[in-house]
Amino acid sequence: MLATSDIQKRGQNVRYRDEQAALTQTLEPILTNSRKGKEATGLAAATSEAIAVVIVTYNSSKLLPDLIASLPAGMGGLEWHLIIVDNDSSDDSVAQAHRLAPNSIIIETGRNAGYAAGINAGVAAAPPHGYVLVLNPDVRLLPDCVPELITALGKPGTGIAAPHLVDREGIRIDTQRREPSIIRALADALLGARTAGKIAGLGEVITDEDSYRRETLVDWAEGSTLLISKACWDTCGPWDESFFLYSEETDFALKSRDAGFVTRYTPSARAIHLEGDSGQSPALWALLNLNRVRLYRRRHGAVLGALYWAALVLREGSRAMLGRQVNRAALRALLSPSKMRAVAGPDLVQTLG
Repeated sequence: MLATSDIQKRGQNVRYRDEQAALTQTLEPILTNSRKGKEATGLAAATSEAIAVVIVTYNSSKLLPDLIASLPAGMGGLEWHLIIVDNDSSDDSVAQAHRLAPNSIIIETGRNAGYAAGINAGVAAAPPHGYVLVLNPDVRLLPDCVPELITALGKPGTGIAAPHLVDREGIRIDTQRREPSIIRALADALLGARTAGKIAGLGEVITDEDSYRRETLVDWAEGSTLLISKACWDTCGPWDESFFLYSEETDFALKSRDAGFVTRYTPSARAIHLEGDSGQSPALWALLNLNRVRLYRRRHGAVLGALYWAALVLREGSRAMLGRQVNRAALRALLSPSKMRAVAGPDLVQTLG
């Protein structure tokens, strides 16, 4: 899922010029060769070391071919099961899944149940496994991504491993996160997320370039591509379905950290994330902000939750004054008692645009 600077920073990321050419040259041959020479069956021997690869789809038909084609190289010869969970898509996502991965486990929820519900359904249906790999449909794994993540999970106390992500242009995506706090929300409002993120301990979204050059522990990481150990899942799962979309990965990572399972950013593991629609959709950006308040209140109580809400109102209000529609929608939602109390789900999203 995306946070403020992911959505509003387009064109501002530091470009790894020496990597961009390699990415451009690397991805297309991988996908082409995978399409020609390998069928992503999604089947492996049912062993305790296999990886349950869980993909949640919602009108994702156009995204599935390249993701599934990237899996064999990304898995690096490891044993894996593919589980695709469809949240009542109106396109041909389910038909695509059957065509592209005929031996995978395909689950149709029959409703738009949300991201966490889809992940939970996929894990529950998975054959015996030692790891859970959560993937957005708009992710493309680069070679040996998952073996690198498994190596990271082997380090003491690690329950979640997150790769280095770039966008379709080869520009680094800032995926490292600090725990949400009132001070950090205010810093975002007053300084901007990118500036605040460069200051040690201040911004929620870590934007300092040096932080992405080395393996490091983070409070949580952007949730499009995460490898989770079975021990961590069994202790801290399932994911909280009440968020519907956004903040569910934050909640899980913080609960995991509280239970002694850290999140490890692993720059040697690489993937491409095309990124979703929350930055362009006023309704989704509004939902993201409502869920941030919900999560903070659950962890810190009503009084501190009210202060955190005020910091978000300041941030969204300052940006709404610049005429940004997504921020205007978020501000309206934050100032609406009925929206603040509403259950997160597709019915709420329809009212937020």
